[in-house]
Amino acid sequence: MTDSILTDAPKPFLALVSKLLVGEKPCPVRFMYKTVPADLRDTGWRMYSGYETPEELADKKNMQPYPVETLIKMDPSLEELLKSKPGSVWERVPGEAWQEVEDFDIPEEEDVETRTVQSVDDFKPS
Repeated sequence: MTDSILTDAPKPFLALVSKLLVGEKPCPVRFMYKTVPADLRDTGWRMYSGYETPEELADKKNMQPYPVETLIKMDPSLEELLKSKPGSVWERVPGEAWQEVEDFDIPEEEDVETRTVQSVDDFKPS
């Protein structure tokens, strides 16, 4: 992620997105799901173009944190969907509206540890 993106939003809420969605010639978001957030800034959203190869999907380096506000500026149709609850899955084909997906099993993320705190001030990373 470029430094200029992070400086545009001082503490942005983030989604993990495929590298195919950002860069000089970004592909549009065509598939996304919401899982358990990894930390306080993570929204839990994972977004893909649908053109990722199995090898790209297997390599975590092909996913990067990206500010949700910037994604909405790139594609305003995401704004309402991003209010969906964890476990939500959405997809679309070119030229069509978003469709909720009911038959996709969200993968478990290995590096996510969840804890409950009473306030953001009580949060201390492990």
